[in-house]
Amino acid sequence: MSDALPAPRVVREDGLPSRVTVFEVGPRDGLQAETDIIPAPIKAQLCRRLYAAGSRDVEVTSFVPPTWIPQLADAEQVVGALEVPDGARAVALVPNLRGLQRAVDAGIREVSVVVSATESFAAANLNTSRAGAIDRAVEVIEAATAQGIPVRGYVSMAFGDPWEGAVGYDAVTTAAVALHEAGARTIALSDTIGVATPGHTAAIIEEAFEAGIPVEGVALHLHDTYGQSLANVHAALQLGVAEFDASVGGLGRCPYAKGATGNLATEDLVWMLHGLGIETGLDLEALAATTVWLSRLRNVRPASNVARAFAAAGLDAIEPVQEVTTA
Repeated sequence: MSDALPAPRVVREDGLPSRVTVFEVGPRDGLQAETDIIPAPIKAQLCRRLYAAGSRDVEVTSFVPPTWIPQLADAEQVVGALEVPDGARAVALVPNLRGLQRAVDAGIREVSVVVSATESFAAANLNTSRAGAIDRAVEVIEAATAQGIPVRGYVSMAFGDPWEGAVGYDAVTTAAVALHEAGARTIALSDTIGVATPGHTAAIIEEAFEAGIPVEGVALHLHDTYGQSLANVHAALQLGVAEFDASVGGLGRCPYAKGATGNLATEDLVWMLHGLGIETGLDLEALAATTVWLSRLRNVRPASNVARAFAAAGLDAIEPVQEVTTA
């Protein structure tokens, strides 16, 4: 990091993971609800900048029907413009077998699936019942696994639902276990509307452990509606969880959950993790520069605290992240 920019002071805590996977969801979950359609070349450049910043785990798009999420109608075009570094992942969300086939045909070699812990969200977001969403996800997992394609699973509304309110632990663990037993390698417990608190987070994670999901199979997907995301990450770290979803610049909100704000910002998460002495492999300055770059293209103010602080501290004068081009 440049001497011109601040850096967190490192103070380690006993018992925390030494390294954490930051699963970058900005290009998919971050952009999917934005009303200004981002051109495919800009989306591809966003992915390339993230890889250049050290990201090795990136959800690049979603192969959903274009009428569902117009922002992601260009999934094939985006994937075709990528050049994924050796050892890095380019993951795509798929809603069903048709989406899986589109992803495979486009060159994707890892996918994610989503289920809901509640009936209301399953109906609004997945156009099916809670059980129907699980059945459909299991079908995708089995088909992908047969082709040697790893699958990551999301359990949406694991901490609260905008229509139903509190969500029972059994509903969360039932969905999570179904994905785990079908072969999903990681289950991201998702606070889709950002209502979780540290104690609640710890309780859900412990329920997942008790249900038979190993610690290495648990991830956390957080939105920051009430400003609790980093505290929730810390609670999860104390339980050994070492994979967290984040979105560069704090992009993203759930289009079906009114009032839900953006995902946990990647830069803000990395600032905290680096301050705890936890390795991520990520370049904090390059992430912030990516946020400033995209915000200027979209003519919006960056949502991430770190990006705003870095900009105020002189990020503009820093040499920009080197662009990674494709052939």
